[in-house]
Amino acid sequence: MGAGIAYQLALGGAEEVVLADRGRVAGGSTAKAMGGVRQQFSTAAEVLLARESIAFFAELGPPFFDQVGYLFVATTEQGVADLEARRLVQAELGVPVEHVDAAFVEGLETRDVLGAVFCAQDGVADPPAVAAALARRAAELGVEIREQTPAEGLLEQADTVVIACGPWSAALGARLGVELPVRPLCRQLLATAPLPVGASLPMVVEAETGFHFRRRGDRVVLAMSDAAPRWGFDTSVDETVFGDRLERLVRRFPPARGTTIAEGWAGLYDMTPDAHPIIGKVADGVYAACGFSGHGFMQSPAVGRAVAAAILGLPPVVDLEPYSLARFDGSLSFPETVVL
Repeated sequence: MGAGIAYQLALGGAEEVVLADRGRVAGGSTAKAMGGVRQQFSTAAEVLLARESIAFFAELGPPFFDQVGYLFVATTEQGVADLEARRLVQAELGVPVEHVDAAFVEGLETRDVLGAVFCAQDGVADPPAVAAALARRAAELGVEIREQTPAEGLLEQADTVVIACGPWSAALGARLGVELPVRPLCRQLLATAPLPVGASLPMVVEAETGFHFRRRGDRVVLAMSDAAPRWGFDTSVDETVFGDRLERLVRRFPPARGTTIAEGWAGLYDMTPDAHPIIGKVADGVYAACGFSGHGFMQSPAVGRAVAAAILGLPPVVDLEPYSLARFDGSLSFPETVVL
């Protein structure tokens, strides 16, 4: 997110832009992300950010982004109804989501599937590679990149600050007198041992359970929400779920039978109360791009352009009102339901 905003600021003619990272660029949550890029959300606010980002990823192409699509499968009548309700929202906004026979995916178990939707524009990416490429582009345009540099030490030198620190955004906001309702949620990913997986395997998502998997190289990476949310900054790996997750994978994708979990890791989502991000001006000289609730990477191209436009006084890329911090002063009217 920070690299994308810095790049867009430089493209817009901003000078003396500094991208500060207390570690390495793309070395935190971005390095641990699943890397899915989808437009299939349940609310217009989320769909719009994803829709405005997809062309950037498509332009990058392999090896940064493989446009293999996202397949959602439902095994209950309620699941089918939910998929259709979301598809109508997506289609109204111009996202080409189609009803499909899920059996088109080689090796996928579909005998229990009652309905499925697919968007061929969606796909899977390499998050740290994309972030590093954005940082390189930014540097070529004059952005100063300071790694191993906590942003707190630069605040007194800055005329404008953009808080794009993921789950650590609330702490930086507090230093600037801004209360950001962002808290960390630990999410875990698992990778199998090498498998003979076709390059065209889409991201496959079970609508009812949220269990999902994708190909990454010669392995399959899988994830699912924990039964009890793991709030906080602890990113230890919970091996007790390995058996259950592997069983789910084999049941939905029988070619994985006989494989093992070769690796597990955990990262942090920066969650808000309604699972929508906080984007835009939050105080004089202070802007935020945080609280993406697991969707930041896939929405970063649109957010980068939108934040840069707001800072530079350019025509808006998207309406930022739905993502305003002020919305938390009242009732929440558009909670996102598709948080994977």
